[in-house]
Amino acid sequence: MSEQQKNPQVVYDDAAEEAKFLAARKAQIEEDMQKPFDPEAVLEVRHLRKCFPLKKTITGKVTQELIAVDDVSFKLKAGETLGIVGESGCGKTTMGRAILKLHQPSGGQIIFNGQDITNYTSSQMRDIRKEMQIIFQDPYSSLPPRSTVGGILSEPVEVHKIVPKDQIKDYVLDLMDKCGLRDYYYERYPHEFSGGQRQRICIARALSVNPKLVICDEPVSALDVSIQAQIINLLKKLQKEMNLTYVFISHDLSVVKFISDKIGVMYLGAMMEFGSKEDIFSNPLHPYTQALFSAIPYPDPDVKMNRIVLGGDIPSPANPPKGCRFHTRCPYAKEICKHVTPEYREYEPGHCAACHKLNEDWEND
Repeated sequence: MSEQQKNPQVVYDDAAEEAKFLAARKAQIEEDMQKPFDPEAVLEVRHLRKCFPLKKTITGKVTQELIAVDDVSFKLKAGETLGIVGESGCGKTTMGRAILKLHQPSGGQIIFNGQDITNYTSSQMRDIRKEMQIIFQDPYSSLPPRSTVGGILSEPVEVHKIVPKDQIKDYVLDLMDKCGLRDYYYERYPHEFSGGQRQRICIARALSVNPKLVICDEPVSALDVSIQAQIINLLKKLQKEMNLTYVFISHDLSVVKFISDKIGVMYLGAMMEFGSKEDIFSNPLHPYTQALFSAIPYPDPDVKMNRIVLGGDIPSPANPPKGCRFHTRCPYAKEICKHVTPEYREYEPGHCAACHKLNEDWEND
């Protein structure tokens, strides 16, 4: 244990601590970037970072930026589902879009199917696109209103030459059947369908090119609860049939628990905790994860819930707090949390978190 951890009254030099942290992180990133790719991983993300410029000088130099995703790493094997949870604005969707190169990453590596695609150009990504797809959150705005269902589903099949032209309609009808869509929907337009039916069309469109990876960006949040169950069951069925790998982004913890194999908890652009579903739900380590889980409603009015109420608002990602990002709302925050960024470390096999309190408890044990 360091002297600063033993004695919370020690005066911290913020500039020195930040420089020390950045140097250590840079060394770790450089070391990780040199490691060989995992041959079993369909998707491997290393220290992913995405920033958006807010202010620039006349010469174009960025003077202020919004850090949407900061130092996120994980691996996914074929057929696995990673659930990403966190409050609105924590960077979940931006992370998903950066993985697909819809946003150009500001740093880190994205290894898909054994290829480092981080710096791929648009033309290089064209052949990769059919293997990486996304299901958008809003089924109403994500479908072109002037195209029929048949046209929406046929276009990607034709562009990527999935089947010969004379077989496209039969291929699309078979795909519609797998996704629970009737054959006569083929000639209909999106405005003629309910939200659940539209989301089925979005799922069919994503799967029309036989992808290996699908980013599910809150695909059920805009739907009624009964329809949510149908869509989740459909996603699980299709995953089993087609050996799909999902990154499932959601703020609904019950849905994430049902569909996920691994779970990542994000706060203010950073990964606070990561582990298997069993580890995260049975033994949440980070105070933020514990607070999120305490808010899950229990369907028994006689059971008293021990809610952990977090004070304050989420800080701005354009001006994140020094030290631990969560210290402004954490009930266990100490002086060190305000000045020193905690180390993201493994506490159990495959179960990682970033918290000074955990480090202290672990060392004391």
